[in-house]
Amino acid sequence: MGGNSIAKGSPGPINRGYRPRPDFFRFSCFLASALTVALLALILGEILYKAWPAINKFGLGFLSGVQWSPNRGVFGVLPVLIGTAASSLLALLFALPLGLSIAVFLSENFLPLPVRQFIRFMVELLAAIPSVVYGLWGIFVVVPLVQQYGAVLADKLGFLPLFAGPAYGNSLLTASLVLALMVLPTITAISRNSLVAVPPTLREGAYALGATRWETILGVILPTAAPGIVASTILSFGRAMGETMAVAMLIGNSQRLSWSLLSPSNTLSALLANQFAEAEGIQVSALMYAAVILVIMTLAVNIAGEAVLRRTQRSLVGLK
Repeated sequence: MGGNSIAKGSPGPINRGYRPRPDFFRFSCFLASALTVALLALILGEILYKAWPAINKFGLGFLSGVQWSPNRGVFGVLPVLIGTAASSLLALLFALPLGLSIAVFLSENFLPLPVRQFIRFMVELLAAIPSVVYGLWGIFVVVPLVQQYGAVLADKLGFLPLFAGPAYGNSLLTASLVLALMVLPTITAISRNSLVAVPPTLREGAYALGATRWETILGVILPTAAPGIVASTILSFGRAMGETMAVAMLIGNSQRLSWSLLSPSNTLSALLANQFAEAEGIQVSALMYAAVILVIMTLAVNIAGEAVLRRTQRSLVGLK
C-alpha cells in the first residue's frame, strides 16, 4: 500500500485549518439578559438613592403612619397600603370567577368555533383599551351606579363596617370594579391557553370511567390546568397593584383610613401620580420611599406566586 493510504477503520484526515466560530446569537442573548438585570439594578438603585433621606428620617414609622401632610412634613402610608391591597384583592375577587368561567366556556365546544373565536377576540380586545379610557368610562357609568346602589347597601347593611355610609361615587368599590374589568383579559387568555393544553387523553380517560362532562371539567381539566390559572392570577394581581391612571380617576384619592368599600381610598401608584408633579424637598423623598414599598410588594407577590406555582406543579406529578 502507498504511504498516503488510510487504514481501514481509522478516522479521516483532520482539517487543521478549522477554527470554531463564535456563537454570536448566544452572546447576544447573554448580553440582552445582562443589560436587563443591570437596568433593573440601576432603577432600584436610583429609587433607593432618592428615597434615602425619607428612609433615614421616618424609618419604619412611615409604614404605620396614618397622616400625609406635606405642609407639616408628616408622612405615613398605612391607609394607602391598605387601599392598594384591598383594591387589588377585590379586583381579583370579582375578575377571577368570571375570567375562569369565560375561559372554560371558550375552551369547550359549547358553541360553534367561529362564535367562540369572536367572543375570545372581544375579550382580549379589552386589554388594548387605554387605562385613561377605562377611567373615563368609570366616571360616566360605574360612579353613578355605585352611588345609587351603594346608598341602598348603606341603608340595608350599614351596620357592617364594609358597607358603612355615606356612599360615595368615587370609592374603593368603584376602582375595584374597573380594575376587575382591566385584569379580566389576562385571566381569561392565560387560563384558556392552559385549559386547551390539557392532553385529550385525560378527558377521554375520564369519560371512559363514566364521568360526566362537568365532572370531567371540574375534576380533571381544571386541576390539571391549575399552574396556568395560578400564573394568570399572579400576573393579574401584579397589574392591579401597579395600575395608576384609572385608579387615580376613580378611587377618590383620600388619605383617610376607612374600612368601608363605599368610602374614598387611595393606592401607592395613584399617590405617586397625583403628588409627584408638585412635590419638593422631603416630600419627593417620601414619594420615592412609597415607590420602594410598591416595588417590594410587587416582588413579594411574584415570589409568593412562584412558590405556589411550583408547589402546584409538584402536587400534579405526585411529588411532595
